[in-house]
Amino acid sequence: MSTAIKPKHIGRNISRIRELKDMKQEALALAIGTNQQAISAIENSETVDEQKLIEIAKALGVSVEAIKNFSEEAVLNIIGNTYHDNGIVNAGLNYNCTFNPLDKVVELYERLVQAEKDKVEYLEKLLNGK
Repeated sequence: MSTAIKPKHIGRNISRIRELKDMKQEALALAIGTNQQAISAIENSETVDEQKLIEIAKALGVSVEAIKNFSEEAVLNIIGNTYHDNGIVNAGLNYNCTFNPLDKVVELYERLVQAEKDKVEYLEKLLNGK
């Protein structure tokens, strides 16, 4: 009984990384200067020319090693260990203001006071006939 390790299917790894990056075959083809059919052929190949692999890695924004060592299980483990859906319970706790709400209240108050002063000034001018 042989326990030979099956070589990684580089084309399948490229396909999965491309899909995870929400990139279509046409977009990858355009990025490396080829056509969609060539990308399809590459993704169906167990091995890929090293120079072509370097171009694809660059277009996908990953290293050649990331393509060669890509593991579906590792991705699922990372997602499982980092994604926590706390739902509606923490909906209000994750909100961070980018401004001080009190500053906005003061600003609004000052605008209202100025508007009232402008009204008084206008009415005084009307009463004085100016």
